[in-house]
Amino acid sequence: MRELVGKAVFVTGAASGIGLAMATAFAREGMKVMLADVETGPLDTAVDALRAGGADVHGVVCDVADPLSVDRAAEASFRAFGTVHVVCNNAGVAAGGGIDPISVDDWRWVIDVNLMGVVHGIRSFLPHIRGHGEGGHIVNTASMAGMNAGLGLSPYSATKFAVVGLSEGLAMQLRPLGIGVSVLCPSFVRTRIGESGRNRPEQYGPTRQLDPASSMAAVVAEIARQLDAGLDPAAVADRVLAAIRDDQFYIFTHPGMRAEVEERFSAILAAMDAVSA
Repeated sequence: MRELVGKAVFVTGAASGIGLAMATAFAREGMKVMLADVETGPLDTAVDALRAGGADVHGVVCDVADPLSVDRAAEASFRAFGTVHVVCNNAGVAAGGGIDPISVDDWRWVIDVNLMGVVHGIRSFLPHIRGHGEGGHIVNTASMAGMNAGLGLSPYSATKFAVVGLSEGLAMQLRPLGIGVSVLCPSFVRTRIGESGRNRPEQYGPTRQLDPASSMAAVVAEIARQLDAGLDPAAVADRVLAAIRDDQFYIFTHPGMRAEVEERFSAILAAMDAVSA
């Protein structure tokens, strides 16, 4: 999609972090933006801030883990803008992993938001985009944690691997229809994902408290440190804009992560070579 001015875009997780940066970048490019988020207060603040700059933006409260909530958000977008061309399935959460103990509630929550949230966004918007026949673009936020298993046994990493695979399959099916797909795989970015527990619904139980002496607690502390020193979300948003315009599938933001990807793929290729030898 080379021309973005006047087109409408729907962004989840849009009240902060990468989602807000994308919404801001889209508004700057002259797009009409629907900000969707589960946090009402920050969502209202974000909408007011963008409107103060003259942007055509609306906000809708949306829990991406709930398909009916996403359906309602989609309908609100169609009412506000008529036609939507770009959808960014960006909302995500993080919870502890590790092999001892394994919390089923943690897994269910992260899967429902990070993976099923993407599925729900595609389900709610794809028929509309196919129907208007004007093309479009879908951006699914994964992570470098979806390219390597450096986090170990982790619901976060597992869902991000799934989003990468889902996006690869979706891209193949939508390419003949003139609808682009991108999968966003950033590394550490200055966001509040480390505070995901603030939005954890009661149905998933309380956030598990890690033993301060455990190895996982040390991993979480290091992740928090890396997030604080991470990339500005605005730089990620700029990469997303470029990818939509250039119909680029993989969106990477941290070239320093190349070595980790090469290590994984080299091991895969070596195993394939061993079978064919």
